[in-house]
Amino acid sequence: MSWYEALILGLIQGLTEFLPVSSSGHLEIGQAIFGTASENNLSFTVTVHVATVMSTIVILWNEISFLFKGMFTKTWNPEKEYIAKIAISCIPIFIVGVFFKDKVESLFGNGLILVGCCLIITSLLLAFSYYAKPRQKENISYLDAFIIGLSQACAVLPGLSRSGTTIATGLLLGNKKENMAQFSFLMVLVPILGEALLDTIEIFQTGFTTDNNTINLVIGFIAAFISGCFACKFMINIVRKGKLIYFAIYCLIAGSLALILG
Repeated sequence: MSWYEALILGLIQGLTEFLPVSSSGHLEIGQAIFGTASENNLSFTVTVHVATVMSTIVILWNEISFLFKGMFTKTWNPEKEYIAKIAISCIPIFIVGVFFKDKVESLFGNGLILVGCCLIITSLLLAFSYYAKPRQKENISYLDAFIIGLSQACAVLPGLSRSGTTIATGLLLGNKKENMAQFSFLMVLVPILGEALLDTIEIFQTGFTTDNNTINLVIGFIAAFISGCFACKFMINIVRKGKLIYFAIYCLIAGSLALILG
């Protein structure tokens, strides 16, 4: 992998992690175009995923620090309740990560047919959530949190957007747009960090080597972090304005192109 490929793939990861267009799907497409899909790029993948987590923390720092302050009180409060809901939403993805990690990883790098199909499914889900008008709820319930977590577990498939799936599911359940964007981005922090930790352990246990040098990793990290900050802030505003239909159209086009390339 060259430095400019690391730059482009880092930008793709940062932008698409938060935009409802599937970061994994776009990385698969990008690696297929650059001819790096068959390379062992685990260290690069871990690096850019950690970068997007850092960008989330930076953009949502006020909300995160507020939740942490609420944790260190003796009484049950809204902050603890919110954290409990995030924990419940992580149960399905935890089960998938522990028991089905190898099966999920086997789906990556096997061509663009699956990516294209999942992007089209993402498009349909976003469109449905845009036109559906369920009864609005004031707060995300515990049951809603678990259902949204199930959708996140399904979004491990390459091409099925994690943010798009979770936000669309929450909207279909009747949750407010302004609540769903923040909840979706906060609930993803723990799974991404957990995935990065497991992959890092695998790297050290297997003596993993890649063609990525330190410069490529640094370039990918910086590109993913900067683009991730932009995309996170941009996506929160987009969700609040209810403009997800444009991403549905984009995913339909991208999915169709992936099928043609596949």
